[in-house]
Amino acid sequence: MAQTEDELETGHAEVVPATPGTMTRERTDLEMDSLEVDAPRVGIIMGSKSDMDVMDGAAKVLREAEVRHEVRVMSAHREPELVAEYCRNARMRGLRVIIAGAGLSAALPGVAAAHSDLPVIGVPLSSRLSAMGGLDAILSVVQMPPGVPVAGVGLDNAKNAGVLALRILRA
Repeated sequence: MAQTEDELETGHAEVVPATPGTMTRERTDLEMDSLEVDAPRVGIIMGSKSDMDVMDGAAKVLREAEVRHEVRVMSAHREPELVAEYCRNARMRGLRVIIAGAGLSAALPGVAAAHSDLPVIGVPLSSRLSAMGGLDAILSVVQMPPGVPVAGVGLDNAKNAGVLALRILRA
């Protein structure tokens, strides 16, 4: 997804479901020899548009700190190759942190961490389908295999994910 100059200046990004065409367009931009000076530093990804209300907490923290970021919707279950490609190309596109929010089995943060060497912050999300108030998502975010680290924040606490991303960027 190409951002307008206004979006880059404010750090705002329109939420757009990622598609193979979107990723191809970004990869083509990467083939240029230089990285955009105004490239986003944080990628916020989520499995569904319905997660946006909660995940906007991270975007708000980043906007207030004037940190450039992008927001994408992509599903680890329905679009695994798209998620893998996004995460493999994240560093080359200028990202330094990925925030991934997902509910139920909450696979998105782990898939992101498996395909990137960037820090990944997982946000477990609750929903009407969640087991035991969101415990399924919490356990899915924190129970990663060796070598696939995901930092986890509290249930539905995307704001803390934004704060943690700021601390990582400033370290």
